[in-house]
Amino acid sequence: MERRNFINLVGKMAVAAPIIGSGLVACGSESKKEVFSGHQFPDLPYAYDALEPNIDAQTMELHYDKHHRGYFAKFMKAIEGTKLEQTPMPSIFAKIDQHGEAVRNNGGGFYNHQLFWENMSPNKTTMDNQLKAAIEADFGSVEAFKEQFEGAAKTQFGSGWAWLSLGANGKLFVSSTANQDNPLMNVVEKQGTPLLALDVWEHAYYLNYQNRRGDYVGNFWNIINWDEVGRRYQNSL
Repeated sequence: MERRNFINLVGKMAVAAPIIGSGLVACGSESKKEVFSGHQFPDLPYAYDALEPNIDAQTMELHYDKHHRGYFAKFMKAIEGTKLEQTPMPSIFAKIDQHGEAVRNNGGGFYNHQLFWENMSPNKTTMDNQLKAAIEADFGSVEAFKEQFEGAAKTQFGSGWAWLSLGANGKLFVSSTANQDNPLMNVVEKQGTPLLALDVWEHAYYLNYQNRRGDYVGNFWNIINWDEVGRRYQNSL
């Protein structure tokens, strides 16, 4: 596959993750069809209890309404009165080393959680043929991909995320990031377009799973919205 410039991939994140129910681009990403009109906090695309028993209602409510909303509020405060108020998130991340820790941490928390909500669903979905073929080509098999993804999630020390992303070379890769970093940031080791995100901060699972992060990671496969992941992949090519 022809190599792509990473910045071009970043620009396509507009199509890859739309804000549900708003008609706006997710977290302020750019699109040829949409005009960025400011950062907005997204609606949760399902009820708090919709993902039970894999993720319990109390965790979902606290995670979305306290943690995610808190990141958004702190991010907006950090960029108040600056040009970042009208800068799409991928463009901010592409130069995140030029901004302070408040923008990096809270902007990441705002953006990452929206991807997380969108790549889960209470409805059973299956991986489309195009994404499946790409995973088999780049990982050897779907099972090998799942093993690598679970490994990244389970072994991330402390708080962070596990990712499936599309690299600038057109290849899929798995990675993990600390805290609220993500593959769009120019400070991380492996950069690319995020397709699938798993939150492994303790607040994402501890009420139900306590220290059993592995069980939480394993149950994640039951609630992945493969339609959304596949759409992100197709629109990132």
